[in-house]
Amino acid sequence: MAEDITQPSEGDEAQHRAQMARKKALQDARIAQATQEKGLIIVHTGPGKGKTTAALGMVFRALGHGMRIGIVQFTKGAWESGEAAFARELAGRVDFFALGEGFTWETQDRERDRAAAERAWAKACALMEDPHYDLVVLDELNIVLRDDTLPLEPVMEKLRQKRPALHVVITGRSARPELVELADLVTEMKLVKHPFRSGIKAQRGIEF
Repeated sequence: MAEDITQPSEGDEAQHRAQMARKKALQDARIAQATQEKGLIIVHTGPGKGKTTAALGMVFRALGHGMRIGIVQFTKGAWESGEAAFARELAGRVDFFALGEGFTWETQDRERDRAAAERAWAKACALMEDPHYDLVVLDELNIVLRDDTLPLEPVMEKLRQKRPALHVVITGRSARPELVELADLVTEMKLVKHPFRSGIKAQRGIEF
């Protein structure tokens, strides 16, 4: 027996068109009011996976517009990642610096962690000051700020004084409230399900 698919009536179609016209008018008005151009401070935080991945998606988009990218990883660097390997193929368009020494439970040395964070922050400052860069990603900066491995106020002051056209993307769980307040765009990743909790190890190309 053929499935009975009810066709919308002319009244339904007219109602739909009117609803869409109202939505379009509202959206057009919002677009018309958004006239300011500025470099954004963007924060990806929360316990869910995808913060660095989302930042790298922005990198991919920016590259399509001919932008120059700088990336500093604050806790990663103790192991080879797919993004680091690919960045080497984009030399001249993406400059990638993995300056971390692993998670704090691996190093177990607070002074060593602080020294690594300071080196990474010095490189981040240099990238943000260099006018050749249009987008700078500070991967896992939230982690070193959360753990007080890097002091918050110098970071906040530097971000407040960044070049007007520079976009800065900051990742890592537990973003500090002060940074959330300063940012133009904040996204919180929610963890619903993760394979690690089922005993599945990190997968190449997915986790690293």
